[in-house]
Amino acid sequence: VLCYGSNDKTGKADVPLMRRDQVLIGFLRPLGTREVVQEVAGTGVMSFSVEMMPRTTRAQSMDALSSMATACGYKAVLIAGDVLPRFLPMLTTAAGTITPARVLVIGAGVAGLQAIATARRLGAVVSGYDLRPAVKEQVHSLGARFVELPIEAAGAQDARGYATAQDETFYARQRELLGRVVAESDVVITTDMVRAMAPGSVIVDLAAERGGNCELTRAEEKIVTGGVTIIGWINLASTVPYHASQLYARNLTAFLVHLVKEGKVQLNLQDEIVRETLLTRGGEVVNARVREFFSLPALAPQS
Repeated sequence: VLCYGSNDKTGKADVPLMRRDQVLIGFLRPLGTREVVQEVAGTGVMSFSVEMMPRTTRAQSMDALSSMATACGYKAVLIAGDVLPRFLPMLTTAAGTITPARVLVIGAGVAGLQAIATARRLGAVVSGYDLRPAVKEQVHSLGARFVELPIEAAGAQDARGYATAQDETFYARQRELLGRVVAESDVVITTDMVRAMAPGSVIVDLAAERGGNCELTRAEEKIVTGGVTIIGWINLASTVPYHASQLYARNLTAFLVHLVKEGKVQLNLQDEIVRETLLTRGGEVVNARVREFFSLPALAPQS
């Protein structure tokens, strides 16, 4: 299900179809817009947001967000390679040797690691950057160079394994240092350093739907500025629909098997998987993390 929260165009049409105590599972964009989340809650549905799935061994088979990130990271490199006016791999030809393209992937999460792996398979020279030192080994294991900047992030990742926000002083220094690396790259996945890039370079911004990680990105558009192509296409997973659908179906099936016993939903709030993904119930937004994010008052503990 791609419901109201994650469907800006036609999702509102889903709301009248919802009814009290109906179970809704899907991408709901729980940290998107407070009004949308509360409107979904107001229908009375018991909703579970797959974006909130904890990153634990038990929940791995249910992690739809990682599945879609895998599809996006893979396709981002193919799109970049198609637009890049040069070969990705090194080639030895009768006309001489062609040097390989240099690819920089910024952010070594699931999408970033898949982008690194795909670019390496295509023969590019690949570098990866992440503010979390813990991912250095993963980047190296894929045959890429890990970009290390002489700055240290405070508490680089949270308990869930995600990168944590830093102060503006850190980001200013990061932009300064990273700009030197960007200037040497032909294809960049998510960055805001454009002007230093050589003409013909390509940026694929996987965050385009939510404003982008490049200051010049325009959602759903491909633009060229200063000879640099910036691609802001959204929902890249839908461009590989066969396997994206297959992965998503497997994730939801695994979640349903975990949630439903003998034909009934077992709402065990002691179970981290159930507790963390449960978004709305009985007309209220009940997810503690979402309520805190939107500054909603805490609810009384539920049994």
